[in-house]
Amino acid sequence: MKLTDITSFLEEIAPLSLQEEYDNSGLIIGSYNLLVDAALITIDCTELVVDEAIQNGCNLIIAHHPIIFNPIKKLNGNDYIQRTIIKALKNDIAIYAIHTNLDSIKNGVSSTISKRLGLLDTKVLCQKNLFSNLNFGYGIIGSLDSPVNAKDFLISLKSIMKTSCIRHTNLTKKEIKNVAVCGGSGSAFLSNAKELNADVYISSDFKYHEFFDADDDIIIADIGHFESEQFTKELIYDLLTKNFTKFAVRLSKVNTNPINYL
Repeated sequence: MKLTDITSFLEEIAPLSLQEEYDNSGLIIGSYNLLVDAALITIDCTELVVDEAIQNGCNLIIAHHPIIFNPIKKLNGNDYIQRTIIKALKNDIAIYAIHTNLDSIKNGVSSTISKRLGLLDTKVLCQKNLFSNLNFGYGIIGSLDSPVNAKDFLISLKSIMKTSCIRHTNLTKKEIKNVAVCGGSGSAFLSNAKELNADVYISSDFKYHEFFDADDDIIIADIGHFESEQFTKELIYDLLTKNFTKFAVRLSKVNTNPINYL
């Protein structure tokens, strides 16, 4: 199978036109004419992930986060980005990224959280202004089947999202019914969650002063960047295996989360 068959399929679901200006989604290393033997799915592409691809006979790595964000002026192996690129090139491994374009669809990254929480009547939290399609935008908002005690909800959230730590604001809501979520860095959409009367907003990468913006109107629950996106691997895996039945797809076993908790 040619790489272009796979990328065309993914881009029908998450068009590259949806990615942010700063992003670098799409084919980063390799040729669209490459005959792909097997694909390895990961959140981040690192040297260890490339090693894993080599060991498993995968000549395509599909990552959520692009290995290259900023221009590279030299390839001398002085940092992990360069070393990863060099190793992939030496071993004829293509690298493809599906980042903010996958964040920007209703059944994308944020939906992996909403489904695990069992949210009902879901819709996009913040619609992208450039698109009239209601299924394009960041985050998801929905409701629980019945209200849950706020502290019990956070305890359950910690377990469901497999996180060691949840940074949260005061539990100004006794019960949680309406829930907003956004995988990745979602502090910019707090106002949307408040406007839509969410009781809690689950996302990551909130800065200290941004927690004050809850202003006792909503509970912010910061579960960590990697933790909020960890199930994206399964999302990509399911998309590919359901549509390419004779194509080998593997989930990376490498934990690429750079953050540890003591």
